[in-house]
Amino acid sequence: MKKLILCALCALASFSYADEGMWMLNNIDPKMAKAMRSLGLKLKPEQLYSTRHASLKDCVVDFGDFCSGVVVSPDGLVFTNHHCGYGAIQKLSTPDDDILTNGFVARSREEERPAEGLFVKFLQRTEDCTARVMQGLNEVYEAHPDESTAELDLYYLDSIMGAVEKEFRLDNPELDCLVKAYYENNAFYVSFYKVYRDIRLVFTATETMGKFGGDTDNWMWPRQTCDFSVFRIYADKDGEPAEYSKENVPLHMKNYARIAMNGYRSGDFCMTVGYPGSTSRYLSSWGIDERVNASNVSVIQVRGKKQEVWKKFMDADRAVGIKYASKWASSSNYWKNSIGMNKAIADLGVIAQKQQLEDKIRQWYGDRKDRSDRFGRMFARLKDAYGKRRDNVYAMGFFRETFMRGIELYRVAHMLNTMPQDADSTEAALVRTRMEAFFKDYDAKLDEATMAALLKNYREQVTERRYWPDCYTTIDSLYGGDEAAYAHDVFARTICTSIEGVDKLLADSTLRDTDLGLLYAQDIPLKMQEVSGSSREASTTINYNEHLLTQALLEMDQETPHYSDANFTMRLSYGIIQDYTAGDNHYQYYTNAQSLLDKAAKQGEIEDYKLEDDIVSLMKEGQWGRYADKRTGDMHLCFLSNNDITGGNSGSPMFNGKGELLGLAFDGNWDAMSGDISFDDNLQRCIGVDVRYMLFVIDKWGKADNLIKELVK
Repeated sequence: MKKLILCALCALASFSYADEGMWMLNNIDPKMAKAMRSLGLKLKPEQLYSTRHASLKDCVVDFGDFCSGVVVSPDGLVFTNHHCGYGAIQKLSTPDDDILTNGFVARSREEERPAEGLFVKFLQRTEDCTARVMQGLNEVYEAHPDESTAELDLYYLDSIMGAVEKEFRLDNPELDCLVKAYYENNAFYVSFYKVYRDIRLVFTATETMGKFGGDTDNWMWPRQTCDFSVFRIYADKDGEPAEYSKENVPLHMKNYARIAMNGYRSGDFCMTVGYPGSTSRYLSSWGIDERVNASNVSVIQVRGKKQEVWKKFMDADRAVGIKYASKWASSSNYWKNSIGMNKAIADLGVIAQKQQLEDKIRQWYGDRKDRSDRFGRMFARLKDAYGKRRDNVYAMGFFRETFMRGIELYRVAHMLNTMPQDADSTEAALVRTRMEAFFKDYDAKLDEATMAALLKNYREQVTERRYWPDCYTTIDSLYGGDEAAYAHDVFARTICTSIEGVDKLLADSTLRDTDLGLLYAQDIPLKMQEVSGSSREASTTINYNEHLLTQALLEMDQETPHYSDANFTMRLSYGIIQDYTAGDNHYQYYTNAQSLLDKAAKQGEIEDYKLEDDIVSLMKEGQWGRYADKRTGDMHLCFLSNNDITGGNSGSPMFNGKGELLGLAFDGNWDAMSGDISFDDNLQRCIGVDVRYMLFVIDKWGKADNLIKELVK
């Protein structure tokens, strides 16, 4: 283990292809700095990351633990994607004040609307804590000399990391401290954040602009989506984090991103700084095969069925449409992502590429006995263990998508089943508060129809009865196998569909024994634990040997670039503005206003291309003013770079060589949807929305002079 960590740390200093890699800002090697300078970066490493003075990291934020954002004014104004702000915008919308559809402009600070529950986090510093984690792990090894290293790592590592994290929090009570693993548990770092929780909505364009292209264009290029929203961070009078208060003031920023009005051209330097969520580029060929054929299939199949049901209800009632808008966006996004990933992995031969790399590793460790002793059995063990858990993974994918993520009644019933019976307890009050927020965006009739459809679908897709929860025994014995009849009865005889029902349970705990919704939910977590438990031995073997595979790769290729998989910590990727060719199609690196109008002309046949008349007229006028590209004279809408991004990078600022803001990353391209597993430098592109397009919309559509004065000096 100690040798493995040394190899991983050495790998941090390795040189990268310009367009591949998610690099830690606090560990920029001189070779990497030289490579970035050769492409056009004007900033020094200490101007990117510093704990002693202002640096670029200080204006990039973790937006709500699910996206990224960037501060763009001295008064705490934040740009992020429209789809990142979507949940907050949806919560602030009502049928009578439908800002999700119509957009919103705060023309004064007083009009800015608090986004309840939203927060942003500023990275203060990142430190290596590998030695502290390893000390704890070595103590476990000494205390359990007869147990295998694989089992000890699996069962104790998370708790050790948690204990180390707790120590840091005790020493830094004013900060949020997070310990995370890098390089498949080969190195460990702690990141310290300052968290601001008074966040207010300032601007959003109409939904047709913010989501232009919808599911039709999602993960596609060319794009014309105006994917941005604007929020402001508020703090107490001393600039420190504080809960919402009318007395709070905009956060004064010493360092914020300046806007690049001069744009870009092909070959210009571009870097993206943000919080990429998760990649699996060290995964074995068996792991990739499992992802494609046992995991992704459930996301694709079940969400497709669920979204068919949801769409009928959302289209029929705008109030339901508002309630489920954010849920739909999240569900459909990963549904299409899984479709694209499976297609790209097949089209690009990713599994075969990984098998070739594994053959190379076999040859490398076969040359020396000490290597063979460590790595000689890992491939056979991986193959065997993945085979043993294959059926369970397939079934559990459908189980999670159906019962945990598909039928919403379970979430309510499970929380109520596990709630303390003491109605006056703090825990019970907290559950009630959570339920009140949940029911604001819930429709029982929609959920009943979803339950009927998904229960039937699960039976058809997962045919082995050992994977069926107890509700199927009830359905078959009392309802003649009719899932719809069962669903109707459950929803007619449960308190789990309203806050009033929750209050009934708080007043009468005996309902737990008779309520059909509560009874339905009781067996689901038990079945989940049963199946997961039966895979524990195989999963232990897989986790440890995937870990060994990473060790072998790092040792074999110490001179080759290796970066840690994404884990929602701040990372930098760099490269250039660049077009690409896929098959017989060549794609230009930017889109213009005419391309938007061309799609809008099809809105009669493609619903996702709908645009309001005033927006169409604005685009047809072509009066771009200072927002026009100085080279082409055109309005650039979206653009491409070869920066390496993934989920979580949404809203990440895209900077030029001077550290000026070119736009916001919001998507990847369909031709390289396998990017979370394997980066293809010829195909993979980052899609960004041009900051000049954003400003044009704020100015000419929103007529928000107050914001333009704040943003453009």
